[in-house]
Amino acid sequence: MTMLSNLELMRRVPLFSMLNDDQLTAVAKAVVKRRFKRGASIVEQGKTSNALFILLNGRARVIAANSRGREVILAVMEPGSHVGEMSLIDHEPHSATVRAEMQTDVLMLGSEDFARCLRENPSMTYAMMCSLVQRLRNASRRIETLALMDVYGRVARALLEFAVDAGDGEMLVQKRISRQDIAKMIGASREMVSRVMKGLEENGFIETLDNGSILIRSPLNTLC
Repeated sequence: MTMLSNLELMRRVPLFSMLNDDQLTAVAKAVVKRRFKRGASIVEQGKTSNALFILLNGRARVIAANSRGREVILAVMEPGSHVGEMSLIDHEPHSATVRAEMQTDVLMLGSEDFARCLRENPSMTYAMMCSLVQRLRNASRRIETLALMDVYGRVARALLEFAVDAGDGEMLVQKRISRQDIAKMIGASREMVSRVMKGLEENGFIETLDNGSILIRSPLNTLC
């Protein structure tokens, strides 16, 4: 990976967007590109990796599991997202596993270089702080969803999190999401999610299209 290509890749990453050219060049000297195959773990729950990982492309799931192997999907990471910073800050093992959904390229920044970058680049420290605050807000919303909403509300909110504006008052979940994945996101059984989705379709709230995407026809926020 050449210096020029590292710089070009890093300019697309929100975490580095506020760095000037000199700062960006300094960070680029420290990063390494790595590729993960579909299903590979970028970080693993309970282990340490001593690096910050920034997604350049692909997609990854953030998964927590208990001792019996039951999993819950905490988040889905898109390009530009980063993981591993919590362990670098508090020196504790990772609280969740991040698993590549497809072939995914990442930039790796080692722990010493990460600490140096934060010391020398206040703008990067601020961007990291904003990212952690956003992650905390997302966690608070998830706790609220699990504690206060019934399964209909939890399914509705999960769909809305992945939806984009389709115009004419409709929204579209473009990426195919399995019933099992939704179940892991909201802490319900696959069978219950299937019944809720069927009910939403029968009542005209949603329509599953031939390509697997989901069209939201009526405002699901009335359910959550």
